[in-house]
Amino acid sequence: MKLDEYFTSVRGLGVLATADANGKVDVAVYSRPHFLGDGDEELAFIMNDHLSHENLQSNPHAAFLYVEGGGGYQGKRLFLTKIREDTDKELIAELSRRAMPECCEEECDKKQFLVHFRVDGVRPLIGDSE
Repeated sequence: MKLDEYFTSVRGLGVLATADANGKVDVAVYSRPHFLGDGDEELAFIMNDHLSHENLQSNPHAAFLYVEGGGGYQGKRLFLTKIREDTDKELIAELSRRAMPECCEEECDKKQFLVHFRVDGVRPLIGDSE
């Protein structure tokens, strides 16, 4: 199954890991990635101007861990390299999958980025090969 089909059909919880130039790691909960092209080689995340985005300015490498809902140890690990970012508010709004909860409405006024990544590798949640 192609990655875009997988993330469209399988619900779960995603975690993005980034590190700064000195290797100091951050992890954050992220929604499913967006696939904007025909293939599985590139994906994008909508990011706020927080630590994950800041880390990517000095270290383009990241990992995305996705745990399928319903219990168990099914999911995927994606190894990523940032290739570019956009600040097109209309495109970001079009791609947004949900409305922000009231507690996070202040985030709507902050700068957002559509950060594009090359997919360097895919592994299952548990084990070494896909």
